[in-house]
Amino acid sequence: MRVYLGVDGGNTKTLAFVADEAGQIIGVGRSGNSDIYTHPTPESCFNMIAAAVQPALEMAGADRTEIASACYSLAGADWQEDYDELRGGMVAYGLGARIAVYNDAIGALRAGSPDGTGVVITCGTGGAMGARNANGEYWHTSYWQDSMCGRDLGYQAMRAVRHADIGIEQPTALTAALLDHFKVDSVAGMIRHFTLRGCKPPNDVEVARLAPIVLDLAEQGDAVAHAMIVDHGVRLAQYGLAAARKVGIEHTPFHLILNGGVFRHTGRLLRDTIVETIRSVSPGVTVYMSRYEPVIGALMLAYEADGLVIDSARLAAFDRTMPPQTVFKT
Repeated sequence: MRVYLGVDGGNTKTLAFVADEAGQIIGVGRSGNSDIYTHPTPESCFNMIAAAVQPALEMAGADRTEIASACYSLAGADWQEDYDELRGGMVAYGLGARIAVYNDAIGALRAGSPDGTGVVITCGTGGAMGARNANGEYWHTSYWQDSMCGRDLGYQAMRAVRHADIGIEQPTALTAALLDHFKVDSVAGMIRHFTLRGCKPPNDVEVARLAPIVLDLAEQGDAVAHAMIVDHGVRLAQYGLAAARKVGIEHTPFHLILNGGVFRHTGRLLRDTIVETIRSVSPGVTVYMSRYEPVIGALMLAYEADGLVIDSARLAAFDRTMPPQTVFKT
């Protein structure tokens, strides 16, 4: 049996999907953080990736020798040295006859683009932006990018509440909302929650859960939250345009892919700000809310690396055999 492997690895989880040649997803595996920069050794990172791949293969009834093509779309694949080391690790582990390694932005782009080209803005706990042109040339924001998206919006909200409490910024409805969220009765209590010795402060994933609160209040007209979301949208768009510029598609009618949990919010302010800012430079862009999760983009890239086309039959097979949404939950 010939199988195809797509892996999406990030700082919160790693997903591995195994599919047959027709596009049917026949194996799913999940493990933890596989960002190579956060692991004590490269081998620790490789083991985490393998911990997602192995159960996916077992579910599929396949072994490592049957992986015709594999694509690893990974947070922490930032420099050529990272690509080389990660690819070498996957070769050593026997995880693919043909192996491609990309930054996780590129898997997200492929998941949402009808032809694999364009610009992706991924906004979840963190952010990932990238672009790819018709010649296969790609670029991603990597270390050019500031902290963004859910995590950053959460910390900005707490900053606004702290500053409003001592009178150096204007009052905001974020105060009552965050006190309710953290189940405290004062801003001092919220700050103690993060700083008092012996306390275990919320981590970045938990802080990112404040983003929907900011989005809600921005839509309801809170001036502080509204300004925060507009500023965030403009900055995300600027990174998207930079990515387009790096691969030579700025000022062209490229595909703009919006991907990630923050964009699932029902409000439109963030999305509209991004689109308006990008269309002020590249007016012909077509906007897509990503049809698939990034791991499917990695799977598509694995097929394409083996010379196979992502046609309507394979897309239908993906849809028909997609695992439940609980698999993707952070």
